[in-house]
Amino acid sequence: TMGNWLVNHWFSAAVLAAWLGINIFLFTYYFLFFDRDERYFYTRAILGSALAWARASAKCLNFNSMLILLPVCRNLLSFLRGTCSCCRRTLRKQLDHNLTFHKLVAYALALLTAVHTIAHLFNLERYNHSQQATDGSLAAVLSKMHLQGNKWLNPIHSNQTSVEYMAFTTIPGLTGVIITLALILMVTSSTEFIRRNYFEVFWYTHHLFIIYFAGLVIHGIAGLVRGQTEESMEKVHPHRCAYYLTHKEDCRDCCNDPEFGSIPAESWKWVLAPVLLYIFERILRIWRAGQKVVVTKVVMHPARVLELQMQKKGFRMEVGQYIFVNCPAISLLEWHPFTLTSAPEEDFFSIHVRAAGDWTERLIDTFQQQKLEMPRIEVDGPFGTASEDVFQYEVAMLVGAGIGVTPFASILKSIWYKFQQDDQTLKTKKIYFYWLCRDTGAFAWFNDLLASLEQKMAESGKADFLTYRLFLTGWDNSIANNVALRFDTATDTVTGLRHKTIFGRPMWNSEFAAVAAAHPRSVVGVFLCGPGALAKSLQKSCHQHSSLDPRKVKFYFNKENF
Repeated sequence: TMGNWLVNHWFSAAVLAAWLGINIFLFTYYFLFFDRDERYFYTRAILGSALAWARASAKCLNFNSMLILLPVCRNLLSFLRGTCSCCRRTLRKQLDHNLTFHKLVAYALALLTAVHTIAHLFNLERYNHSQQATDGSLAAVLSKMHLQGNKWLNPIHSNQTSVEYMAFTTIPGLTGVIITLALILMVTSSTEFIRRNYFEVFWYTHHLFIIYFAGLVIHGIAGLVRGQTEESMEKVHPHRCAYYLTHKEDCRDCCNDPEFGSIPAESWKWVLAPVLLYIFERILRIWRAGQKVVVTKVVMHPARVLELQMQKKGFRMEVGQYIFVNCPAISLLEWHPFTLTSAPEEDFFSIHVRAAGDWTERLIDTFQQQKLEMPRIEVDGPFGTASEDVFQYEVAMLVGAGIGVTPFASILKSIWYKFQQDDQTLKTKKIYFYWLCRDTGAFAWFNDLLASLEQKMAESGKADFLTYRLFLTGWDNSIANNVALRFDTATDTVTGLRHKTIFGRPMWNSEFAAVAAAHPRSVVGVFLCGPGALAKSLQKSCHQHSSLDPRKVKFYFNKENF
């Protein structure tokens, strides 16, 4: 399976390898540079190897700060996806891993920040110690050089200065504290739990990135870490003159004191281009959001699920794509992603909004209360790669778990339209759809969709085109009693559909065996929108049930990244 993964994700693997390689190269190169370069001979006399740790991590911090904004430039990614439409789809699909890469870079920033901060705490402690030393050592002598004008090497000039004082009163100290706090808040507020349940907290906290970048650019301006100047190196090279700094009495043709200069601030060079690109991205989003969206139909489904059907000039969608939605009446700044539940063949695009947090609650309330005038909706998108692979298989097994069922609304509708219109691009002859959820309450709208598809297929004599199984993984007594009472009815107790609901989790081995037996010579595409654990077991089943004989059944696993 590792070989399969590399074939399907070679682009991701290449990007990951390049990113890791550049980080390792930058860290190693600058660590050795600051650990060995003669210009920092005197700086190392005070700081030791903590200088190299601080500078090498700073270079990697700049590099990763340059990358962090690129994966969230949605319009840039859409543009790239469009320009490489001639590329293989696997390559375009890798662009959908943008948020995974964004998180990876963020974790690297957090780790490098820790290394950089710890190294500088050691540096401050050593600067402080050297300033207070009276033992005539090289570090002590170098720390007293500030008494002779602008020749200082140690930024601490007084015995009363503490590490805390330096951290909160100097530009590097204060900006360092601020950007570290901003980073900690951004990382902790972007956990899965907070994003799912308190999206607003995540959304607003993430805008601390403005403070992060502003702080980063200012951080190195004061130039507290210094090295010997080129001019001074020519006149008084440390190899020749360092000894005399601590042994003035041995001095015959004495060396002058060395002179020092700051390392210029360079973070701005790294981040200027991506920041400008991101500003352009935000301007583009504002312009696109200003285009008029007409809400053509509002449907309130059971369990507080709101369906919005909309139209927008020039809007073209593909199956499996998503849009960002803003409702100015609720919040001018908040944009929330929703998977499109309409098919490209329909003359509108739709989303289903489930009550899952403050913003969605307020959106549902707003639409329920507005009888006369519709609230204004702004839409940005669509984004994401189309899930058109589904149409390339004779037999498709679609697995939707929980909210992961949403993209399949678009896919199932689209397949039905293509089937009816006798579309030549559609190779699909049979669909097996597996729906796993804790309770069907929140997905009654999806039930209705399945029921209408079921009816349409029966009417056109194609009832066996779609076979679906509903697995209810949650269970309570009221359901159990209901099932016991109505066991031999034609339709299902829970959903009202003709196919029975199965209680518990699917036995994937028997499901795959049944499909393999029914289609002994087919290539079967397996599509999942659901959790990682389920992906692993499906991948394993695909592997186990694929025949080694090329003429017999083969299962190919595709995890959709919605």
